[in-house]
Amino acid sequence: MSKIYVPSDSVALALGADEIASAIQHHATEMGWAIEVVRNGSRGLFWLETLVEVETPNGRVGYGPMRPADVHGWLQAGGWHGGQHPLSLGPVDAIPYLQRQQRELFARAGVVDPLSVSDYEAHGGWAGLKAAAKMKPQEIVQAVIESGLRGRGGAAFPAGIKWQTVLNAPLSGPAQAHAKAIVCNADEGDSGTFADRMVMEGDPCVLIEGMAIAALATGATEGVIYVRSEYPQAIHTLRQAIACAENAGWIGARIAGTKQAFELSVFKAAGSYVCGEETALLESLEGKRGMVRSKPPLPALSGWRGRPTVINNVLTLASVPQILAKGAPAYAATGFGRSTGTMPFQLAGNIKFGGLVELPFGVSLRTLVEDFGGGTRSGRPIKAIQVGGPLGTYVPAEQWDAPMDYETYTAMGATIGHGGVVVHDDTSNLADLARHAMAFCAFESCGKCTPCRIGSTRGVEVIDRLRQGDAQQEVLLRDLCDTMLHGSLCAMGGMTPFPVLSALNHYPTDFGLPTPSVAQEASQ
Repeated sequence: MSKIYVPSDSVALALGADEIASAIQHHATEMGWAIEVVRNGSRGLFWLETLVEVETPNGRVGYGPMRPADVHGWLQAGGWHGGQHPLSLGPVDAIPYLQRQQRELFARAGVVDPLSVSDYEAHGGWAGLKAAAKMKPQEIVQAVIESGLRGRGGAAFPAGIKWQTVLNAPLSGPAQAHAKAIVCNADEGDSGTFADRMVMEGDPCVLIEGMAIAALATGATEGVIYVRSEYPQAIHTLRQAIACAENAGWIGARIAGTKQAFELSVFKAAGSYVCGEETALLESLEGKRGMVRSKPPLPALSGWRGRPTVINNVLTLASVPQILAKGAPAYAATGFGRSTGTMPFQLAGNIKFGGLVELPFGVSLRTLVEDFGGGTRSGRPIKAIQVGGPLGTYVPAEQWDAPMDYETYTAMGATIGHGGVVVHDDTSNLADLARHAMAFCAFESCGKCTPCRIGSTRGVEVIDRLRQGDAQQEVLLRDLCDTMLHGSLCAMGGMTPFPVLSALNHYPTDFGLPTPSVAQEASQ
């Protein structure tokens, strides 16, 4: 029987993947061909979606980008058993875009059936959880600390330190009747990011496994995955995968045969960007308006419903199984400096070959956007690249060869964030984009602190006056950004100056200012 893989990833679905799968099954039934259609995830080569793969004795052969109208001719040409066709891409693993990557976290994405726990296990899954089940909580935490794993979000805080805090936290006061908790922040709201979604839709068991390991490490008995409301396919897939994992005994009444219970559920997010901030997320999870909490107390001591709570994002938790399966030293040996492991960079915007590229930290931005991304889709020169989401900096050409690691980018005044890389060609106006950052902050602010709520509103006005020719507004804009940067309660207001100042510093002529700007020279 021939096995044909048709992705059920959101990108593929938008391009007719369901129709393609139905057409393949329909034509095969009519012709009497023995074909099994498997709905896998995406490999992240989005310009080739829908990417249909056929299992052959020599490995999988790919065809794409396929549309429903292509199916009949493809089947007639023998594509269902790996035959030649104009859409043929040859062996999928030999596609240069994939072959040049080092896929660890995404090793199974696009390969396995997302809802098959046995398929997941056959491809190395559950090995980390099996190892953790034989270890003491402190040993698990120590392995995560020694791996150097840092949160794959804006702050890049060491994951093991957060886990250690929760492990050591006593259950007292209002939390006394409850256990500790694991909360996964899957409110992936940054522009140009989609790695979380790809995990949840294509390899959800790796996230479930990571959360189960975190539960064993900290003594947590309940977990929640907080998924952005715009991800209905991810929510549907996660709920099915959790049920499958429970039925197989990996979570639920006993974690992988241990005596510890771990109940896992999915919560649909509130549809607010600020709920990606961990304390606003907790407020939303508790049924309240998503507003940032003051700290202390830290969520690790008093988080969800007053419980000591681990809050990590999808990529952080999904990285844990490989640490336990292969050992902390092996994980720590990959990467660049203190930025250990691999990072899934997501190429988006005006780029020819948009998609996901997983490589160790230290790769350059130029390698990502030119060698993998193929330059701009428009064919025009690249002008600026925003890294780290809508509140990330615009990185100019003179910095594209710098190694992408947390320390280097921090020293540059930039951030890697969630690994989003959005490309702009020379038709983009950075003053427009800077204004949009301020307007975005004003719209999405929870309103709790003045620097964010009022500063962003005034920021739009100041940028407008600056662009109308009032050069003195540059000084005011820089002062305003300084106030937001140092006075905001959370990263919403604290990071909004990043795109504004980087645009002002590196592209002053877009604001009608000379090169370099007077205020920039003064600041140096």
